[in-house]
Amino acid sequence: MKTATRRVLFGPLLLLVAALLAVVTVLAPGAHAADGLDEAAAALKKGPVYVDPRAAGEFSSGQADALAKKIKDADKPVFVAVLPRAPEYPPQTVLRDLRTKVGISGVYAIELGNGFNAGADTRVMSHSSVQNLVGAVKRSQYPTVSERLNSFVDSADAQANGHAPTAWDAGSSGFDVGTAIGLGVLIAVGGGGAYAIARRNRRRKEAAERAALEDLRVVVDEDITAFGEELDRLDFSPGEPGADDAMRADYSHALDAYETAKSAMAAAQHPGDVQGVTEALEDGRFSLATLAARRAGEPLPERRLPCFFDPRHGPSVADVQWAPAGGAERTVPVCAADKTRLDEGLEPMARTVRTAAGDRPYWDAGPAYAPWAGGYFGGGLLPGLLVGTMLGNMMMAPHAYGAGFGGPEGGDVSGSDFSADDFGGGFGDGGGFDGGGGFDGGGFGG
Repeated sequence: MKTATRRVLFGPLLLLVAALLAVVTVLAPGAHAADGLDEAAAALKKGPVYVDPRAAGEFSSGQADALAKKIKDADKPVFVAVLPRAPEYPPQTVLRDLRTKVGISGVYAIELGNGFNAGADTRVMSHSSVQNLVGAVKRSQYPTVSERLNSFVDSADAQANGHAPTAWDAGSSGFDVGTAIGLGVLIAVGGGGAYAIARRNRRRKEAAERAALEDLRVVVDEDITAFGEELDRLDFSPGEPGADDAMRADYSHALDAYETAKSAMAAAQHPGDVQGVTEALEDGRFSLATLAARRAGEPLPERRLPCFFDPRHGPSVADVQWAPAGGAERTVPVCAADKTRLDEGLEPMARTVRTAAGDRPYWDAGPAYAPWAGGYFGGGLLPGLLVGTMLGNMMMAPHAYGAGFGGPEGGDVSGSDFSADDFGGGFGDGGGFDGGGGFDGGGFGG
């Protein structure tokens, strides 16, 4: 009887001890055999900086800790690896392979021997931004690894989109009994940790949506104001001499679009709601263009997309060849004024928006502007216009913006499910993932 009682009492305890031992085995440093990129990836899942022991002479543990704290304090998905020149780190593929093994969307910087390079998912940072940052670091010819990495991280922290991975909050170099007991309690109660992480991720996403909506509100309010000023400048009266029913219908439609845009923006709760606002403004501007043609006795305008460079310019009049910085040429619709500027070799009057890195063209300002642009150009057409830019690549992702955010943000787990064309930066000499665009000879030059 006593033996049976002991089994009843100690059975659950033994199960809990076994579970704790399993957790310790998995999480304790050095508990599994790994080397090369596997070791680097395992470390970067727990914290932002990894230094291969063979490269410790170039970047000390103190310097690594300070850099990791800087990244964590910024709450950005920036990953840094300091690696030696070794066969397990092939320069042509090391960035893509490290990104694949870590499986988290972000900015990845590698110091490889005496060379530096970086890459990023375009939802986090555009290809051109990464290229420029890598080029700036290389051309600065910093004498130490610490100076190179800190310079890059300072800029990347300011420009990267997204948040630090949740796993970093729990990451540490040690594993003590108290932690084991805490994990055991979580195992015993079941699911508590997972629920807390899910709730924190949801709150982060909601906060990101609120911030994105406020950024969009500034831009959309400017668009609505500009459209109202166009209505005033038109100075049309339904009862004026020569006005007919068609003119009055155009004018009424433009007024309705103006009111619809204002009401929709006031009611917007999510970034995706903005698409309906800019759809109304695009429709209203075409009505104004039609009304202006009727009053002047000119042929009615063809229904075309608005000017690509700034939808406030109104309907486009022609299609021209244009290429974004570092990108391939594509056909875009333009207004008469921008066509003239391009014909004269001048830059078009591009719509810029405010970002953490300063004013940028809307197509290079991050994913928050997808619904704004989608309302003007149509969600199906815009990605083709913007191939190779941050916004275009994001919109071609499987879960592009519609009613709100979609797809993995910076710091979210994506596993190996990412496109090589959607992860790039300062690469050249045939290496990397975007086929070129490197600086100072490209690749891992010194």
